[in-house]
Amino acid sequence: MHFPCLLAVAGVVVFSACAQSVEPPSGGPLSPVSVHPERRGIGLLPLDAPSLDASAEKAYVLDPRRSLVVTDEVILARFSFAEVMEQLVAQAKVAKLTPLQFYQEWWDTQRRSPGLSLGGAHCDDQLLADGTSGLNGFSYACPRAEGNQAKEDPFTSPATNLAAYVPIGLINRFDLAAKDGRDCGEYRIIFARRSGMTQDNSRNLIAFESVLPNPQPKKGVKGCRDVALFWAKLSKESDARERADELHDFYFEGYKDFPPVLHIDNLGNAQNRPTGQVRTNQFMQALWTLREFRVRKQCAGKTCVLRFVPDTVKDSPAGVLFSAKTIHARQEDFIQLLSSQVGALTVNDLFRFEFVSDARFDSGQSRSSGTDDLYTFQMGKGESPLRTRVQERLDALGSTLTPYQIAARVQALSCAGCHQFSTGVNLGGGLIWPSKSSSFEFVHVSERTYEMGPDGRRYAISEALEGFFMPQRQQVLEAYLNGAASFSALPGMAEETGGED
Repeated sequence: MHFPCLLAVAGVVVFSACAQSVEPPSGGPLSPVSVHPERRGIGLLPLDAPSLDASAEKAYVLDPRRSLVVTDEVILARFSFAEVMEQLVAQAKVAKLTPLQFYQEWWDTQRRSPGLSLGGAHCDDQLLADGTSGLNGFSYACPRAEGNQAKEDPFTSPATNLAAYVPIGLINRFDLAAKDGRDCGEYRIIFARRSGMTQDNSRNLIAFESVLPNPQPKKGVKGCRDVALFWAKLSKESDARERADELHDFYFEGYKDFPPVLHIDNLGNAQNRPTGQVRTNQFMQALWTLREFRVRKQCAGKTCVLRFVPDTVKDSPAGVLFSAKTIHARQEDFIQLLSSQVGALTVNDLFRFEFVSDARFDSGQSRSSGTDDLYTFQMGKGESPLRTRVQERLDALGSTLTPYQIAARVQALSCAGCHQFSTGVNLGGGLIWPSKSSSFEFVHVSERTYEMGPDGRRYAISEALEGFFMPQRQQVLEAYLNGAASFSALPGMAEETGGED
């Protein structure tokens, strides 16, 4: 393996001059996140064109539980929450900052000001006209029970500490790579709070979702081939501990010309390229809520801080914008945006109907229980400006779908929809969103459900992920590696063929 830009000294990550900058200009707005983290890029390409025959000598055929969704305990044992936090703190080079302080300041954002006076944002920093807490102009529950973690230390005695976080999954989202090669997809590590393994009212899950930059963007998506090959070769490695070492290096040290997956620039700090985020699935009190944060280094003069900055949940519009009963100042603009995209939402393919929201319409939370963010409920059954405008567009397109079904399709693309609300829902046109059992309520990788795999015990994945989402992602990655016609028109791909490099 080659890691030309990285040295490890006494457990602290030190980058040489060839590494990506971690000192962006201070101030300024957050950089834009890649549009629709769950549905974008090469994953939207039609894959009905035949690729290389899977039986061909050089064709790639992947094992999805080695190359796409990894939940084996023997592999995850190489990953720890402490190492992730230490890595991010070391990269920021903020004087006297410790992982514990970084963690406690994060969860202090879920408390009312002044919280524990640790610095950073609080959930009541923005107030709506009625005096309640808001973010981006929409309701934002405050405080949350998760804020109590600001008084805990998750790093001591991690094997028994109920406040500790346990790794439960490594996720390959190469299918999210940009068509023009600006980035090479998204790579995730999911942690679950240990207490939630046995206590219903103490669950919290964290997903570090890094967008990996293309080190050779002028080559387009061809510049991403080494990453695709890295994941593909894991399918052929029979030794689980060797796969664990390879994955650990990929996440923490980097691979060839790629920086480590776990880098503050990949999690929200970069300002000149698409970047990822950290998402939380919060169960420590009702209503169960999904939230999003960006890791940001912020400087005022020579004084810098590194924080998890609360952000909007991308492509999860606030439920009130669908409401027939409640008026919001941005509602008319949202109706215009939604009606302009009805055509993309009528595409009769579960993987390819689209809705691209705008940041001003996204809420700071996506609630996967209750009715606040249940779009079809909010829209109601009676007449409304939204229903009228959507129906006009459907009529103009000659579509037999209903405004209710259009709202249901937008719902499926939101965080709350994908995790729970859309389970088994009829989306019209013969499309049914995939179902999952009660064991996976609100999650797709469960810290509470195990199964035996070829390499021992592993965390189970939902029926929707295993039988629906994962096979499509496998098809995309195999098609890319095997030179499928679907990819031939993309930048840098015309000359690509399958087989080992």
